[in-house]
Amino acid sequence: MHLLTFLPLLYHVGILTLAYTQTSNFTSSATSAGKVCILQNSFEPGFIAEGDYIIAGIFPLHYNQEMPDLNCTYKPPPVKCNGFDPRAFRWAQTMRLAVEEVNQNLELLPNYTLGYKIFDSCAYPLTGQRAAMAVLNGMSEDDSPMCSGASPLLAVIGESGSAQSIVVSRILQPFRIPMISYFSSCACFTDRTKYPTFFRVIPNDDYQVKAIAQLLVRFNWTWVGVVRGDHEYGRFAVQGLMRELQGTSVCVAYQEMIPLLYNQQRVMRRSLARVVVVFSAEGEMTPFLRDYMKQNITGIQWVASEAWVTASVFTGKEYYPYLGGTVGFGIRKGYISRLSNYLETVNPQRYPNNMLVKELWEALYGCSPSLSSASQLPSCSGQESPLKQHSAYLNTSSPRVAYNVYKAVYAIAHSLHNLLMCQPGSGPFKNQSCAQSDNVLPWQIQYYLQEVKFIIAGEEVNFDLKGDSIPYYDIINWQRGTSGNIEFVNVGLFDGTKPAGEELVIQEDMTMWAGDQSEVPVSVCSASCLPGSRKAVRRGEPVCCFDCVPCDNDSIECTFCPEDFWSNKDRTACISKKVEFLAYDSLGIALTVTSVVGACLTIVVLAVFFYHRNTAIVRINNSELSFFILFALTLCFLCSLVFIGEPTFWSCMLRHTVFSITFSLCISCILGKTLVVLAAFTATRPGENIMKWLGPKQQRAIIFSCTLVQVVICGAWLIDAHPYPSRNTKYERSKIILECSVGSSLAFWCVLGYIGLQACLCFVLAFLARKLPGNFNEAKFITFSMLIFCAVWLAFIPAYISSPGNYADAVESFAILASSFGLLFCLFAPKCYIILLKPEKNTKQHLMGKEKK
Repeated sequence: MHLLTFLPLLYHVGILTLAYTQTSNFTSSATSAGKVCILQNSFEPGFIAEGDYIIAGIFPLHYNQEMPDLNCTYKPPPVKCNGFDPRAFRWAQTMRLAVEEVNQNLELLPNYTLGYKIFDSCAYPLTGQRAAMAVLNGMSEDDSPMCSGASPLLAVIGESGSAQSIVVSRILQPFRIPMISYFSSCACFTDRTKYPTFFRVIPNDDYQVKAIAQLLVRFNWTWVGVVRGDHEYGRFAVQGLMRELQGTSVCVAYQEMIPLLYNQQRVMRRSLARVVVVFSAEGEMTPFLRDYMKQNITGIQWVASEAWVTASVFTGKEYYPYLGGTVGFGIRKGYISRLSNYLETVNPQRYPNNMLVKELWEALYGCSPSLSSASQLPSCSGQESPLKQHSAYLNTSSPRVAYNVYKAVYAIAHSLHNLLMCQPGSGPFKNQSCAQSDNVLPWQIQYYLQEVKFIIAGEEVNFDLKGDSIPYYDIINWQRGTSGNIEFVNVGLFDGTKPAGEELVIQEDMTMWAGDQSEVPVSVCSASCLPGSRKAVRRGEPVCCFDCVPCDNDSIECTFCPEDFWSNKDRTACISKKVEFLAYDSLGIALTVTSVVGACLTIVVLAVFFYHRNTAIVRINNSELSFFILFALTLCFLCSLVFIGEPTFWSCMLRHTVFSITFSLCISCILGKTLVVLAAFTATRPGENIMKWLGPKQQRAIIFSCTLVQVVICGAWLIDAHPYPSRNTKYERSKIILECSVGSSLAFWCVLGYIGLQACLCFVLAFLARKLPGNFNEAKFITFSMLIFCAVWLAFIPAYISSPGNYADAVESFAILASSFGLLFCLFAPKCYIILLKPEKNTKQHLMGKEKK
């Protein structure tokens, strides 16, 4: 940054300016010596200690700022910090304790001591910049000359917020001073080209957002809100979270930013999201939560980032109705044995001139240990005993951020120790040289920081090539304490070193959720679809918002049952499809009985004819052809039984072939008889004996020839595309209909067509012979039988085509039985009537119509 651009900024923070007597128009108190660095405003450290090597600490000891008037007509006053933070003050005291422990350790940095300077950043980038500049200046305004050399500073421990750390790191970069942050988790710091001197003892936010994403998926929170602070930490964290949520079922309902100058939020009251993830520091959260509480919004399940999940400022009982049940990922807790006793030694009596200690007492006890009349608080001695409600400062049972500060000090101490233990000729620098103990440079400390590895409180501390430490988080749950205040309870952990899917461990039975509930809250845009229904995404809305519609068979989003299964009534499970075929149930039994009765009647008729074979009516009507017809009719009745029962390979082969051949045989016999009747009564010229061409041999030949044609058709059918058993799932998807596929539809209709052709020919010939003389003209009965036969099979065609599954087999069986009974009764009932009931008419004279009157 150019010097003239930087000047107003430095005026603003109130530290220094450079006055140029020869080249600048700025008013200065410079001498003729050229240029002199003059301190424009003092900014004393909060705590300072001398030592052989100096390190600095920057902490957000205040969380609010009062900005000065910047009208550029006069020198602006410094930024005023308000809102003392006892928690951050504890972090600063932890640094002091760690330095004292290092100085007292005979094995670590023997013969050398560490010193420190601790400054307040006021939790704001601009005041963080002021602290960084003060760290570099390093001298009081009474010392002179100024800026004669670099400040004897080796490293900086800070800052808390990522936004402040970005500013501080950039200021320190030109001086190559390493910086170890104890609370800045922004993923942006992994870029070594932008932040080459940055280290941290807190995990990278990439791991935190991964942990939060796994938590959201674990509890099926698919509709969540995201709130972030107006800084790099919040921006990078939200970007990382959105990356992690890609490919999951979680959708972000809204993103809200907490501005630095907070006004009011309205989104949370309107949104259906009951889970809200917050990436913010406690200072920015304070006005946001006050507004949230003022609007009396309850029932929100907060998911806190490590920046505020252990913020003691929100532990008061007034916060529990709104923040109780909060779950978040906290920094790994440690153990600092001497911290509790050390904090109790910090009091106004021991540090009478320290303004920070005075503010601590005012924050803890509500009194002023100073006799200054400027204070509006009642006076106190400064020797008051610590109370339980002072947990924001005195809670050392599970230090987290304080433990990070502790580790950072020891990281610097171990690095410096390794640097000083370097043996000449085996050093890491040019020509294998070592650093000079009386002139250690910051960049040399950075080299050893990158390589340092030590164990503290049972934990190994080291840094990777990006300056990051081991990713480990405790899962913190905010629960009600015995006094009604909020207590932080450890309910799980996230270990980034574990294999994927095993990092997150949470004890749900120990977790208390928002609204003081023991059941996991629900946060969805649309409730899960009931079993048997599917999601229908709403146009223009995230995939988490959908309507539920019943599953149908074309729904790709519903789980299909296997081929032989179907969904139950509620569509919650797959059950076996019902298998149907023409079984031996009521319908099957009825057809079976009818078939057997028909066959038995035919056999009885055959027996009657055989017994009376020498009578006139049997002999005149060609007994041989009658026996053939009765035999064929018996087979016709019996062939319907093949259609009943579960279809098999052989039953399907026999069904239509046996039926067609037997019916063709029967019709062929009737055709032969019709030809004989017609020939016998149409011979008109004397001496013409047409019957010699229709003798028994010729009749057999006609029957054989006509039946052979059907046999050939059936043989070709079986060879080319024979019928086979099939499973019909198309007619009714909830059922499997077992049926016989005809194989070749052409062959099937050819078979029926040939039988129809024979029947039509019989009908025409019999119709022509219906008026021939004789008391018993069989042509009339053949005409009626063929008329019934054709009517049955003409009605069969549409009924067969429209009948589903097993009913098609029943229709075909019924057609076979009906036509068979029609033939049996029309052809043989009149003859049986004469044979059995009117034997006196069973004479040749009567039958030929030649009886004497």
